[in-house]
Amino acid sequence: MTTEHPQDTFPRQSARTLRYTVGAPRSFAVAPDGSRVVFLRSRGGGDRANLLWTLDPATGVERVAADPHALLVGGEEHLSAAERARRERSREGSAGIVGYALDGAGAQAAFALSGRLFLADLVGGQVRELPAAGPLLDPRPAPDGAHVAYANTAGELRISRTDGAGDRALASPEADGVTWGQAEFIAQEEMDRDRGYWWAPDGRSLLAARADDAPVQRWYIADPANPGTVPAEVAYPAAGTGNAAVTLWLIGLDGSRTEVRWDADAFPYLARVHWSAGGPPLLLAQARDQRTQQLLTVDTASGATTVLVEETDPVWHDLFPGVPAWTPDGRLVRISDEGGARHLRIGDRAVTGAELHVRAVLAVGADEVLFTASAGAADEAAEPGRTGLYQAGPDGVRELGPEDAGTASAVRGGATTVLLTASADRPGTTARVLVDGKPVATVDSHAEVPLLTARPAFTYAGERRIPCAVFLPTGYDAERDGALPVLMDPYGGPHGQRVVQAHNAHLTSQWFADQGFAVVVADGRGTPGRSPAWEKAIAFDFAGATLDDQVDALRALAERYPLDLQRVAVRGWSYGGYLAALAALRRPDVFHAAVSGAPVTDWRLYDTHYTERYLGHPEQRPEVYDANSLIADAPKLRRPLMIVHGLADDNVVAAHTLRLSSALLAAGRPHTVLPLSGVTHMTPQEQVAENLLLLQVDFLKQALGTA
Repeated sequence: MTTEHPQDTFPRQSARTLRYTVGAPRSFAVAPDGSRVVFLRSRGGGDRANLLWTLDPATGVERVAADPHALLVGGEEHLSAAERARRERSREGSAGIVGYALDGAGAQAAFALSGRLFLADLVGGQVRELPAAGPLLDPRPAPDGAHVAYANTAGELRISRTDGAGDRALASPEADGVTWGQAEFIAQEEMDRDRGYWWAPDGRSLLAARADDAPVQRWYIADPANPGTVPAEVAYPAAGTGNAAVTLWLIGLDGSRTEVRWDADAFPYLARVHWSAGGPPLLLAQARDQRTQQLLTVDTASGATTVLVEETDPVWHDLFPGVPAWTPDGRLVRISDEGGARHLRIGDRAVTGAELHVRAVLAVGADEVLFTASAGAADEAAEPGRTGLYQAGPDGVRELGPEDAGTASAVRGGATTVLLTASADRPGTTARVLVDGKPVATVDSHAEVPLLTARPAFTYAGERRIPCAVFLPTGYDAERDGALPVLMDPYGGPHGQRVVQAHNAHLTSQWFADQGFAVVVADGRGTPGRSPAWEKAIAFDFAGATLDDQVDALRALAERYPLDLQRVAVRGWSYGGYLAALAALRRPDVFHAAVSGAPVTDWRLYDTHYTERYLGHPEQRPEVYDANSLIADAPKLRRPLMIVHGLADDNVVAAHTLRLSSALLAAGRPHTVLPLSGVTHMTPQEQVAENLLLLQVDFLKQALGTA
């Protein structure tokens, strides 16, 4: 790690380095025989353009496999609107090579660069551009390495031969709004499914999704700072409205085409597809309310499907990375909520018990399954925020993560494993390469060293044992400084764990603490990592459970830390922005100021798959949507509130902030709105990200009278 700009302040350095991710190795893959490690990394902490690299486990030598600067001959990248949208869905802020896919041997890597198709020979070292009808998206080599498939902005699914002999369409849209081989908006944003086609193990055919967004309503996002610009048309499936119609087709390279048939009326969400040599293709399809889901196998001769497992849950089913999948010998691997715990199941039995809360499956081998898990809810000795790496094999389940790691993950191929670990007492993530379990190399990181050191104190708060991290100013002296104004800094919602045993995740909270606050990050009910019951306690009640837990954590921690409960502020972004505004509106007795970034203010304006999972369908439960909306609460505001929103945000659209602001104005309630022209939900722009931190501190100090 390096520090390249000694004149930086923390806000400037954090913004410039995309929160210290630039220059860090990422997106690891390992060849199935373990012969090479593949990853992305830029040349330095201030350079956002990723190169493709390989590492030889036998020697530890790293080699550049593809350099975007050389491939574009020093030219700039040109991204299509579809590629920009795809990166927004995946929260991708870097440049250069941002993704790649390997063939079955791990010998070739395909990637898109400036909408063009490239293939890197990872053995011989050459990189070639292949013929392609771009701008293209998501190129993936066939397992046999003979072809590369890709989608393009015209909605086509195409293939190009890796010998450069030709390029042709496999499927083309029959109407406007139809795409082949691409994940629709809701799959990318909420299902964590960012792909729309899957190769057969023999490379002779593909499963391809056809998405028709004709049923989806259209919204128009304008750029008020440039009134001559035509508003962008967005197909946005708001709660209670129509989703894209998704079907699945088996397409042969010989031109054959067979529709895969399942009960899509009852199970419209195609959430997962898996196709490996261990068995027939697997589908995971969910009902719209997500309380019922089916695991199905596909007959590749007829397209017929057979229900392998049907699961029901009285609240909802979550989706998990890496499953469903087959083991090489044909056993089904899945994650299931049963008996109050989240289990890993291999074949017909659960291999984990209540002692673990399984999070994701990372690799499925011939004899073992690699997965991550946190401690089960019954383990009162567990440290808050710790995620371990485990292996399930013939001898049972054992933990693989090193003892000094707060979080651990891994990628594996053959006997080679890339072990990724982080802890609260050291910056960044360490990537170690192991062969047969023994360390052979450490992958260099070019990320910059943060200008400050985070000092989280991890603890549980209150009767519900809410996981928390507490930050005091660097050099704080109790006798000299006394009780401190408090800043609650939550996300607080589903899929948003903030209390994690990793250093860089807490840098911004520590910076706010160093401005004179005691900062509290509390992961209340609804956040991941504890138990199914903990995560599902927010069903039909965002506003109650999540806000109550912030209040309870604050009051419990005040008995042990120097918290001045007469000066309490709250800040957050996205769901955290909703929670911050909610706190100011409904609990002014506790919270004295709030900064609300990109908040959802009316859940009828947010998307189907996410919102209906937690709050139900708005036509069936209108009272739930009313109870969790902020708009009707506008007359209650009597605390300083700053609302920040990017006007180009197509995830939480700016209408959320504008409607709340209009209601506050109608009620005669003073408030501050900070509109960010041209900014999306990610806020990747350096000056915007830097100055947002500075403006928030100034606002909060003025509001609490501590300026």
